[in-house]
This record gives sequence, structure tokens and C-alpha cells, in this order.
Amino acid sequence: MPDRIITLCYRKIIDASSTKPWDQLVFEDTYSEFRLQGQLFNPHQQYHTFGQLLQFAPGAEQLHFLVSAAVRGYLQQLNGVVPDILDNLGRHFLRFTKFQFELINSDLTDKRRHQVAVNFYSEPLVWHDTVGLYLLVSEQQQTTTEVLTSMFQLQPFLTIYSLQPAA
Repeated sequence: MPDRIITLCYRKIIDASSTKPWDQLVFEDTYSEFRLQGQLFNPHQQYHTFGQLLQFAPGAEQLHFLVSAAVRGYLQQLNGVVPDILDNLGRHFLRFTKFQFELINSDLTDKRRHQVAVNFYSEPLVWHDTVGLYLLVSEQQQTTTEVLTSMFQLQPFLTIYSLQPAA
């Protein structure tokens, strides 16, 4: 297989059932921010859900962006490393360069219905081969003849986002 350059996307869904401390902080702060920002589009408090706001309140699609401010500080804590994704040695190896925040669902009166996603987009990787169920990848620019690699398995919510031939 000829080498190809890939970018991965990991979609991390966070909701009331999330148990990791980082996830819980993101959940709490995004819900608080949703309630605060939701007031802009719901001055008469006639809507309760995110879906109702999107359907009936002009401009409510801006809530994705407005609520994302609550996540930015938490993303800095990750130091550019995608959470949850481990190589076959159990190490975090995947670095991200950009992210996209998304409100999936929420309810101004019921925190348990709040659900968000953070999509992490990796730095470009060289995909050298597939070994069994594992992808063999390396960082794109290495200057030595020895190439340091990582092996990992695709899993739910992790996908190859883009693909291009290696130069």
C-alpha cells in the first residue's frame, strides 16, 4: 500500500452520564453557558429545548458558537492531545490542531437532557499500512531515516476525516 496522508476526526460526546472529571466540567460549564446565552433568543421564556430555539427563535443557530466559549479553556488543558484515543501500547498519541463544538440537545429546565459534542481534528498523519485491525501511522514530517510509528485501532466515533496521496 502506498503511503497516504490522513486526518482523523474523533467525536467526543458529553452528557449527564459522562463520568470523567474533564467531561463533567465541560458538561457543567456548557450547560450554564447554554442557559445564559439561551436568554438572548428566548426573552419571554416561551421555549425550553434547544430544538425549539432552533426552530422558532431567529439566530439561535449561533448558540453553537456562543456556548463554545465555555469549552476553550478546557481544551487548552489537553495540551493538543486528543482524549480517549490510545495506541496499542495504551498511550495517548494523537494530536489535534482544530476542534468544532456542537450542541446536540439541551433543555433550559432539565440539565439531564444536555448533550454536547467536541469534534477533534488531528494533525496530518502518514498512513503506512494496515496490520490486522490496526493502522500503522507516523507524524508527517520526520527528518531521520528511522520513522517512529504508532499503531491504533479505529473505534466508534473515530474516523478518517480526509485522505490524500503522500507527496
